[in-house]
Amino acid sequence: MASPMPRKAKPATPDAHYVKSLDKALTLLEALAAADVALTLTDLAQRVGLPLPTTHRLLTTLERRRFVQFDGEQSRWSVGVRAFIVGNTFLPRRNLARVAMPVLRRLMEESGETTNLAVESGGEAIFLAHVECRDMMRASSRPGSRVALYCSGVGKALLSAMSADEVNRVLIERGLARITPTTIDTPEKMTAEIARIRRQGFAYDDQEHAKGVRCVASPVFDESGRALAAISLSGPSARITDERVPLLGRQVADAAAQVTRELGGVAP
Repeated sequence: MASPMPRKAKPATPDAHYVKSLDKALTLLEALAAADVALTLTDLAQRVGLPLPTTHRLLTTLERRRFVQFDGEQSRWSVGVRAFIVGNTFLPRRNLARVAMPVLRRLMEESGETTNLAVESGGEAIFLAHVECRDMMRASSRPGSRVALYCSGVGKALLSAMSADEVNRVLIERGLARITPTTIDTPEKMTAEIARIRRQGFAYDDQEHAKGVRCVASPVFDESGRALAAISLSGPSARITDERVPLLGRQVADAAAQVTRELGGVAP
């Protein structure tokens, strides 16, 4: 699935402690991470809405610390090794990916579809890991890619574990833009959808983010009963038929419950 264009970062509550230059540098880093290829200076400046001199000055600073790297032959910028080193420290602290990977592999074998692990961040679902199925025709979301909560299986699973106030905040901030003909695009429909997810124990993305792709997902909970992550399986609609969805939903819910138990979490 293609990653959406990164938005220019804005502070939630600007004050004396807010550092504009740092915010701009992090916005550049996020834009590079979201891109599928290395970017030229001009491309990057246009994506984040910064002047060329400012963009170059910030990139040069990041390059000195190895958070970005510059290919002189191609005149393109990409994420550097230091960004990987720093970002990679997130996973061992929660042991989330380590615990989830064997479960994801087993779920892939049982279902025959690609399985994924995602967490919520800033009103989006960020994919941390996946296990691709063996079929030539498959859906895949690379680690680090992101998707809106309201139109994805993992996202709706995460929304279903939030309070009504939290859901409203996310929907107000992010909106409900129609991406495909089946995208849920009104608060009333989303409220009904969340209630259905809670009743059946899994979320279902029926080509709401990408035509021809379906996804089934269920939340993973922490020790306080809050959603820590979501596990999903995804594949072409030709294979994930209406008849298979209930079985796949049970398999995903069981996998998520297993990860919850192994992390010491409890379902609310």
